[in-house]
Amino acid sequence: MTVSRRIEVAVSGREAATDPVSPANRDFDAFTRDAAPRLRRALVARYGVDVGVEATADAMAYAWERWNEVAAMANPAGYLWRVGQTSARRHRRWQRTPHLPLEVVAEGTTTEPGLPAALQRLRPDERVAVVLVHGYAWSYAEVAALLGVPVTTIRNHVHRGMHRLRRALES
Repeated sequence: MTVSRRIEVAVSGREAATDPVSPANRDFDAFTRDAAPRLRRALVARYGVDVGVEATADAMAYAWERWNEVAAMANPAGYLWRVGQTSARRHRRWQRTPHLPLEVVAEGTTTEPGLPAALQRLRPDERVAVVLVHGYAWSYAEVAALLGVPVTTIRNHVHRGMHRLRRALES
């Protein structure tokens, strides 16, 4: 399987059906099935859809090229978060406001129409923490591990972000 195909599989979550895979490749595949979607959600929440998906692909390509080093790390997903941030800075030269993805709402549920705009006005760290904790039901510890910060920092980001969201949506 080519590197670009393996990255495409890793980022999309779809498995290749016919390629024989070595043990090292199986380890990488298992890692990407778990880490790539989580990393993509975090980077999209931080940088928007376009830049977040590109940064995820770049981070997973980096992991593939240096798999032996990345696999030996204590927190490989946290390290790839930093790689994704570096990649995103290269993609975002003009500091545009990130465009967050539109979520499909189940029949019979309602969503606050001002929520996407209010989320975009949050500070980036607050937006990531709020989206991952309340949008994707991650624990504070999971978010802290991915971002490489203490749990108390995530707690503060969520608290401040939710306070700002409530104020924005009340007016």
